Amino acid sequence: MTDQSTRAASHDPGDATADSLDRRTLLRGSALAGAGVLAAGCSTAQAGTPSPAAKPDSARFNPRSWESVRAQFPLTRRYAHFSAFMLASHPAPVSAAIGHFRDGLDSFPQQYGLGMDDFRRSDDVRKALAGYIGAKAEDIALTDSTTMGIGLVYGGLDLKAGDEVVTTEHEFYSTHESLRLRAQADGVVVRTIKLYDDPAKASAGQLVARLRAAITSKTRVVAVTWVYSSTGLKLPVKQVAAAIAEINQRREDEERILLCVDGVHGFAAEDVTMQDLGCDFFMTATHKWLFGPRGTGFVWGRAEAWARFRPVVPSFSMPAFTGWLTGQPPTGAPGDLATPGGYHSFEHRWALAKAVEFHQAIGKARVAARTRSQSDQLKDGLAKLKHVRLITPRSAELSAGIICCTVDGLTPEQVVQQLFAEHHISAAETPYRESFVRFGPSIVTDPQEVERVIRAMATLG
Repeated sequence: MTDQSTRAASHDPGDATADSLDRRTLLRGSALAGAGVLAAGCSTAQAGTPSPAAKPDSARFNPRSWESVRAQFPLTRRYAHFSAFMLASHPAPVSAAIGHFRDGLDSFPQQYGLGMDDFRRSDDVRKALAGYIGAKAEDIALTDSTTMGIGLVYGGLDLKAGDEVVTTEHEFYSTHESLRLRAQADGVVVRTIKLYDDPAKASAGQLVARLRAAITSKTRVVAVTWVYSSTGLKLPVKQVAAAIAEINQRREDEERILLCVDGVHGFAAEDVTMQDLGCDFFMTATHKWLFGPRGTGFVWGRAEAWARFRPVVPSFSMPAFTGWLTGQPPTGAPGDLATPGGYHSFEHRWALAKAVEFHQAIGKARVAARTRSQSDQLKDGLAKLKHVRLITPRSAELSAGIICCTVDGLTPEQVVQQLFAEHHISAAETPYRESFVRFGPSIVTDPQEVERVIRAMATLG
């Protein structure tokens, strides 16, 4: 294990005063402008110009037919899209919802999208997400990305100098940098461990044991990822949560360890609820495996976990505005107060409920099974190729939709380029110090395309 130490770091829906505030009162004197969010992703080698896609036909959508599901996406059929999860193509119902809200904002922005209208539509989004993850809407804060959620949580947790955060060397940049910034600001200690040596040979018991061994009496947060985009390894979060719960039984409330999870590559690829996972905070984008509107995400937290959080960005919520206008500290749902204020891409945020509805129409369990079956098919095929080394574990317990591998004699970049140019397959390279070839079967791919990948990989090297 590497131990690298760094210096760091009840719902109240409102009262009569809040109910009496009309739109004009809430917005009086407000001249705030929103800020854009720059989302960086892994680049895929491009060779040539893809052919135009067919226009989706939502009128004949049959959620029981996988071909009909695929037909909802405007993706070009010239290519097999095994990196579609990186930045979602919008299915027809989501595009229609975005267009509907955009048209309203464009036609009369002052009357269409501000104040009470945003509160109501954002509440609808929270309710949709709450039903999808098995949680309370009041415990969900809306964000623009996983990175925004990670930064909010690690920046806002009630930590003091000397408190420890245990994380791993396998985390994505967003977690490492958020923790570094917190360490720099407040003297929190970040301890970074090696969670596994060879991901393909990892076991659930080993992963849990290494995390547990890293916890000390000063540990207050464990910061991990559900499905590592670097290798495709899926952390057994429920088992980690159980181990931490056992430790917490012997601690006072203020010393209890919070389990915080970057869940972006498990969310909507796996059929679980927040209760199934057992974590304290869950941060994700929805423009990946859910194929939700680009630039949307959320943070979910237990009520007890939110109690140890302090907002770091002013909220444009009813409780926040009520507190400001009445000169009182804001009181209200933690999800409201933790949601960053400012003006956002509202047409995308409000359309998120349609993405949830789209997945629920297909069926969460069916989506997860479809992803799982193609993932297993691809791993089984790649494992038979002598010049290919699987990086991702074979077992369903320790893997989800992401599959990483290497090809003898070729760099990941060369593999991706050849797949794209010679076989019309869109794959990617992992954006880490040690890079691998990465595939992501999903609801926009099918078993025939998986076989196409296996045949193509057999020709390389």
